[in-house]
Amino acid sequence: MSQVLERNAAAETKLEEPVERLAPDGPRLAAINGDRPLRILLPSYRSNPTTGGQGVYMRHVSKALAELGHRVDVISGPPYPVLDPRVNLIKLPSLDLYANPHPIKSIRPWMLGSPIDLFEWWSHATGGFSEPYTFGERMARYVRGTLDDYDVCHDNQTPCWGPLKMRDMGMPIVGTIHHPITMDRRIDIKHARTLQLKILKRRWYSFLNMQIKVARQLDPLIVVSESTRRDVVREFGVDTAKTRLVLHGIDHLQFRPMPHVKRRDDLIVACASADVPLKGLIYLIRAYAELLKTRPELKLRVIGKLREGNTSHELRQLGIMDKVEFVTGVTDEDITTIYNEATIAVSPSVYEGFGFPCGEAMSCGTPVIATDGGSLPEVVGDAGIVVPHSNPPALANAIAAMLDNPEMRARYGQAGRERILAEFKWERAAREYADIYRQTIENADNRLERARA
Repeated sequence: MSQVLERNAAAETKLEEPVERLAPDGPRLAAINGDRPLRILLPSYRSNPTTGGQGVYMRHVSKALAELGHRVDVISGPPYPVLDPRVNLIKLPSLDLYANPHPIKSIRPWMLGSPIDLFEWWSHATGGFSEPYTFGERMARYVRGTLDDYDVCHDNQTPCWGPLKMRDMGMPIVGTIHHPITMDRRIDIKHARTLQLKILKRRWYSFLNMQIKVARQLDPLIVVSESTRRDVVREFGVDTAKTRLVLHGIDHLQFRPMPHVKRRDDLIVACASADVPLKGLIYLIRAYAELLKTRPELKLRVIGKLREGNTSHELRQLGIMDKVEFVTGVTDEDITTIYNEATIAVSPSVYEGFGFPCGEAMSCGTPVIATDGGSLPEVVGDAGIVVPHSNPPALANAIAAMLDNPEMRARYGQAGRERILAEFKWERAAREYADIYRQTIENADNRLERARA
């Protein structure tokens, strides 16, 4: 059934006739000559502006590219990002079933005439996650009529068939993978409590088969850390030679020290999704419970929403449900204030492709403790304490050591701010992206020229 629906959905976006690529002397080739501003399409299948890294990434990278003078269009499914006024947002509606309180009952007669909509509904109803695939199909259909408006498309963590279709139309494609989702799948299945949940998790991650196949065909493929590069090569079978490392930036103007905010000496802060095992919050909670035995005044504030699940169960088991404060609906300015109030910021993740919260805390001059999960050691460097992931005793010992040493906290806080200013600038990332775009355009046109010779 799924294969039939997917074939029909794909047929909906099939071109009636081949689209010939622009000639080598056309406007795309001109984009590599000198510093002519580029016309860039940035896709993201969902871009929540406050939850998850995709919306944050799209906001900052599009702004940085626009500040360099490039014309940038972001094309996104819901939820939509909040963007700089200089960046154009193309809203690509989906069924947005995850925002529907009754998704299974949400089928409508008009969906029967749209194979893409029908497939998205059917996949969700059977426990799958089809948004990357259906977004790519809708995007390919959109680009069919706007192909000549862009020099290059830079895909963000979608890897799906859509960008490959666009490449066949003549669009130079650059991909980015922040981390391989196989890591999420492995950890989620491991932490599922029942066999039924393990089966459902495996079904939900079935989109990974597509992402792996597409990632192998993307050239170039941008990675955001050396850790991500190693993991993408190992997990996806990507050729190392096709990868390009571009470190993320941190908004150092927003996330900044606030001298007027008094820093407390009893507050641990973490920014983590409570119901995502990958983020490792449960290990920080266990460490916190141990610290409370000798430091009853110690507070833990989590930027994130608590839902019923493993984390809430753990809090009840430990008897500290009323001790941990969860904060939601906060702005970037609110988060900046929270980091400036904090004694220590902790990033307890089991795995991170980059780790924006850790970098943002460092940018505020807040001393950080992070795990060795994924790329976090690359972000922290020698400007904080790094402990083994999934290890509550190691976390508790590091927190206690930092709480007992104000001089250490001051040293790491200053070093963190300096490291962000030196290594993680969005302007630097945008310039590196632009260089990759121009090279991709040149390589694409050279291949076309050789094919015609």
